[in-house]
Amino acid sequence: MIARRMRRWLLAVLGLPLLAAVLHAHAATAAPMEVGFAEATLEPDGLPRQVRRVPLPFRWDHEFPGRGGKASYRMELPDAAVPAGAPSALLMTGVGNQVAVYFNDALVASYGTLGDPGYEASKGNHLVHVAAALHREGRPQVLEVRTTIQRQRGAGLATVQYGTEAALTPIYRAQQNWRNTSAIVYAVSLLLMGGMAGGLWLRQRDALYGCFALAALSGVARNLDRVWPEVPVPWPLWGAVVAVCYACHIGLIARFVLLVLERNPPWLVRAIYAALATTVALACASFAFALPKLWTGGLVILQLTSIVCLPYVVHGALVERRSIARVLMAAGSLAILAGAHDLLLVRMGLFGGADYTLTAHAMFFFVMILAGLVVERYSRTVADYRALNANLAARIDEREAQLRGAFDTLRQQQQEQAVLLERQRIMREIHDGVGSQLVGLLNVVTQPAPDRKVVEEHVKLALDEMRMAVDSLQPTHDDLPTVLATLRYRLQPRLDAAGIELVWDVAVIPPMAPFAAQAALQLQRILLEAFTNVLKHASATRIVMHASWHGEESPPLVRIMLTDNGRGLPKAPADGRPPGHGISNMRARAQSIGAKLQIETADERTGGTRVLLDWPCTLA
Repeated sequence: MIARRMRRWLLAVLGLPLLAAVLHAHAATAAPMEVGFAEATLEPDGLPRQVRRVPLPFRWDHEFPGRGGKASYRMELPDAAVPAGAPSALLMTGVGNQVAVYFNDALVASYGTLGDPGYEASKGNHLVHVAAALHREGRPQVLEVRTTIQRQRGAGLATVQYGTEAALTPIYRAQQNWRNTSAIVYAVSLLLMGGMAGGLWLRQRDALYGCFALAALSGVARNLDRVWPEVPVPWPLWGAVVAVCYACHIGLIARFVLLVLERNPPWLVRAIYAALATTVALACASFAFALPKLWTGGLVILQLTSIVCLPYVVHGALVERRSIARVLMAAGSLAILAGAHDLLLVRMGLFGGADYTLTAHAMFFFVMILAGLVVERYSRTVADYRALNANLAARIDEREAQLRGAFDTLRQQQQEQAVLLERQRIMREIHDGVGSQLVGLLNVVTQPAPDRKVVEEHVKLALDEMRMAVDSLQPTHDDLPTVLATLRYRLQPRLDAAGIELVWDVAVIPPMAPFAAQAALQLQRILLEAFTNVLKHASATRIVMHASWHGEESPPLVRIMLTDNGRGLPKAPADGRPPGHGISNMRARAQSIGAKLQIETADERTGGTRVLLDWPCTLA
């Protein structure tokens, strides 16, 4: 029995601190209270001062449209809302425009300087920490919020929550993420996508990219305005700028949707631009003349314009069954609903009003749509390029096969043509050279008493012609010294038999460009005719053969000079007719290869004949 009582007493002792800790934790994390009313002192510009009880949230622009002024909100907070000694805080989801917060007559926070429009406190949520020393035990806590207000700036006082720091901090962070962080993310995304779309427009001049670039960059100002409390542009000029950017953002997104669908009815395009121009004019007039209803009217026009575009999107999604149209229908429907929410609940305060706008969140879907379009177009372009490359590769292969076949055919024809031309040349050389000598030999032989020496001379000439024709078939058409050496080899026996000394003076001649076999043969015939004339008519004992290259001449040439010590050139006949056809044939052959031939007396005193041939050639 005693042991049982001792156990119960021990459990009670140990359980009391645990129970106290649980109760304290529960109290510390108790849900914060929300203040629903405030005693307000309202001082609108140009109107009498008002003191009355107002529900929260309180929208200054709804009560006093187009007016600035001052306002002070006084609220009593129950002492039991925060456990004794626990850190407490205030969470204000919207207050402006410049704010000073007093807790039990002590200044606990200020946002901007009262009366200075350079700061806009309503751009964010505010978590105000309250020191424990400021709490009044056993009495209600007094909260006073003093504000100064500029016209058409969205001032007033939204929901106020009071509780422990532990309970309000996660709420504050969640609201910041939803309101401020999202605005920064949207602004950066719009800036990046707008810049990318602008770059694509500069390169491609596609109206779709240009339209989205303008729409996105206009939306950047609207999102930055939601989180930028100290704008360097004075109010209400900044309000007009933001309104114009917002109008351009909405209107150009509507135009962007039609461009994506490739549905551009002229009347609707003109209507969008007319609505955009009208809304911009109303926005400027609204802030210039302090008439908020003008800007509200412009928002109504934009909303109606978006609604008019929706049937085209629905038709593309449901009738044409286009995937992009389905995406646009979902995004467009969300944007229209968000726009209606912001216009009716936030702007006009109907149906109980609302604190947060939703249009910025809905419009972000169009950024993702553009990103998808860029990826889809890029993928399609890559696929088209691949198909084009494959097609071009196939056509190139086909063309190469055709060219190879044509080249083979052409090469075969060229070979056949070359063989034919060579046969014709050989036939012509045999006919003109060996054939003519044989005809002359036949004439001599058929005479009643043919002269043996004449017959022998014709036979030798025929053999020389045949040998030169054979030599012209050798592949030495780029080696002039070899051509000359071959001629020397053929003529040396005849010169030795006639007792004529041959002085061979052929200088070093650089490699020359290949020349035709016909040119080599004509050169040999000119020199053969010159040697034959010396053998038959000159009675010479010495012949000097000189050949040299003259690259300094214009054009460069090979000079061949054949000089003998014979009796010299014969005198011209009295009747003026040439003594024979040999010299004229030499000149004709020289002309056929582009050479210049001169035949002159070698020395006036000793006689002799000089044959000078200048043959223009090019080096290899």
